[in-house]
Amino acid sequence: MGAGKSTIGRHLAQMLHLEFYDSDQEIEARSGADISWIFDVEGEEGFRNREARVINELTEKQGIVLATGGGSVQSKEVRNRLSARGIVVYLETPIDKQVARTQRDKRRPLLQVDEPREVLEQLAEERNPLYEEIADLVVRTDEQSAKIVANLIVEKLGF
Repeated sequence: MGAGKSTIGRHLAQMLHLEFYDSDQEIEARSGADISWIFDVEGEEGFRNREARVINELTEKQGIVLATGGGSVQSKEVRNRLSARGIVVYLETPIDKQVARTQRDKRRPLLQVDEPREVLEQLAEERNPLYEEIADLVVRTDEQSAKIVANLIVEKLGF
């Protein structure tokens, strides 16, 4: 959360002349409801089921850039699909940056708590090894603009 997946993904798609998809936006468009509402009504499990279906469908497309939700890697099935069907870029972001980037965002259900830093630390402990497991490329996003990070990704991947 707060790594810049959507923003960097849009820049990357534009630079590479590819279509951009954001799995969270796709879920909202298809369901007609925002992520927070889905979490409230269906819980995280219901949301993750929707997310897995959308990611499965989107990863069957060729020539796209896909920004996934931060928790999608918790599913072994999703991790397998991502790593088998494309190049996975892990945007490594320090907790301090995540806190700063998400502190005013009310659209992140998991962070609507008294101590969002603790949630982010716990999520990082659970998710970071999973990101590292499937990443073809790891890029730190802490002090660079989204455009610079996108340029770095293009350069490192040799496009």
